[in-house]
Amino acid sequence: MLRVAVVGSGPSGCYTAQSLVQLDPEVRVDVLDRLPCPYGLVRYGVAPDHEKIKSLQNNLRTVLEHERVRFLGGVQVGPAGVPATRLRELYHAVVYCVGAATDRHLGIPGEDLPGSWSATEFVSWYSAHPDSVADGFVRAARAAVVIGVGNVAVDVTRILARGAAELSPTDMPQAALSALAASTVTEIHMVGRRGPSQARFTTKELRELGALPDTDVTVDPAELALDPAYPDPSSLPAAQRRNVEVLRGWAGAVPQDAPRRISLRFFLRPVELLAEGGRVGAVRFERTEPDGRGGVTGTGRFEDIEAQLVLRSVGYRGMPMEGLPFDAESGIVPNVEGRVVRGHFASPGEYVAGWIKRGPTGVIGTNRPDAKETVTSLLEDAALLVHEDRPDDPLAALRAEGVRPVPWAGWQAIERAEAELGASLGRGVVKLPDWESLLAAVRSAAS
Repeated sequence: MLRVAVVGSGPSGCYTAQSLVQLDPEVRVDVLDRLPCPYGLVRYGVAPDHEKIKSLQNNLRTVLEHERVRFLGGVQVGPAGVPATRLRELYHAVVYCVGAATDRHLGIPGEDLPGSWSATEFVSWYSAHPDSVADGFVRAARAAVVIGVGNVAVDVTRILARGAAELSPTDMPQAALSALAASTVTEIHMVGRRGPSQARFTTKELRELGALPDTDVTVDPAELALDPAYPDPSSLPAAQRRNVEVLRGWAGAVPQDAPRRISLRFFLRPVELLAEGGRVGAVRFERTEPDGRGGVTGTGRFEDIEAQLVLRSVGYRGMPMEGLPFDAESGIVPNVEGRVVRGHFASPGEYVAGWIKRGPTGVIGTNRPDAKETVTSLLEDAALLVHEDRPDDPLAALRAEGVRPVPWAGWQAIERAEAELGASLGRGVVKLPDWESLLAAVRSAAS
């Protein structure tokens, strides 16, 4: 019987477990996660007002409730927990689905000023990630600048512009909801260094900005005109063409003097965050222009945009994991079709899937074929792997070494506690926001 550990319970981890049990009728899979809660970025990365995408949790739940799959939450893999070498002693194969855990940096002066945050920190706060220790994002802020033009940038822009009435039905933690309800942010600038035809947001996400109540959306026609694809975007791929058409519609619209305004800006490259009163007060941008080769070049002209809150959304990056090789340039674990490569050779029994395998690209559904490719490689190696002597039950060995995983019943207790919290607040389900409350719910299930 093949025993496999999958490290990470986000979409790539769940799809890996799903492929394993579908393609091997006897395999047993333990899905390990550092957090006591499953689902990864579906729980802690998808915006709370995106209920349809968040409903993917129901699909992932089906995987984790499979009779040959076992969820083990609260298990740290690495120097502070179970070493990677120990996992290989307990399982025939280990698949790492640990994502891309950190943000790329701008590398400009003032980036670390108070009031300047990565978009991931903001998302973690309003998604109730238990590691989030930041607060006060919107306190005393009148204007915000979101640097980046991908879907995460659109998400944080939209959340900043939402009213309390729209956010209250979501599972947003109460403290974040209260802070956003009291927000005085009325100007939000979403800024990209390249043109609209190169923006990475999807048209569906983009259009949602135009549907926000009490919010004007503006686009500078002169910045649209700089794009080589404007005014005729017919040569663009369909997704980019639709984006340009939506933006062109907003450029021609007359603002209605709504209480809030979102300005989409293009061809502006951040060069410095400017201080005011000991915190960020503005962002200095250099005007760029197309270089004729698909990139942009600086023009030497500058513009300052006021901002007491700056959210940097310029991409994710994988982090090295002790015991695994790592390519610092690409931010992934070297691999061939999911097999971890050490030097020039595949490392038997070690695999990767998801962003740590291919980099932070694609959408949630991209992880399904990616995971299947890795599982296919693993099962091709299975005849060699199963001859290695392994414990009958790795969980018993982990417990004997002091590891106390959160079982599926513990996660179900967290779900009940979140439903009870929401009911007490007159809302729906409301997420527990910290380690203490999550583990207290787990303990209630064990008592």
